[in-house]
Amino acid sequence: MQYLHTMVRVRDIDESLDFYCNKMGMTEVRRMESEQGRFTLIFLSADEDIERAEADRAPLLELTYNWDPEEYSGGRNFGHLAFRVDDIYATCQKLMDAGVTINRPPRDGNMAFVKSPDGISIELLQNGEAKEPAEPWASMQNTGTW
Repeated sequence: MQYLHTMVRVRDIDESLDFYCNKMGMTEVRRMESEQGRFTLIFLSADEDIERAEADRAPLLELTYNWDPEEYSGGRNFGHLAFRVDDIYATCQKLMDAGVTINRPPRDGNMAFVKSPDGISIELLQNGEAKEPAEPWASMQNTGTW
């Protein structure tokens, strides 16, 4: 068995691509539109996986946009996406600077959670050993749900 992708439904392509690509640092590797099915599929790769993704050997994030309006609720019911990052503090600061709420700050130097515009929880995990607790993260409270 080979893990291929995780699919999340999105309400607004531009808003979602801004979040996943511009703020989270992912890259669109392919797109498919179906007139008959009335949907668009956009496949994203983590930057460090682009070469493997283009060779069809890395897991991808599939954004599914249905052309007919539909309301999605309960993004947390999906579970979450998880990404390993080289510096949890720098990543969270970059996201905050871009206007993303850090729902569960990396108080432990290891794990944080943010949400996509569609309410999908995204876990950020420190690559390797946890960093030493540091401010402002160590004393930052949770915001909303994660």
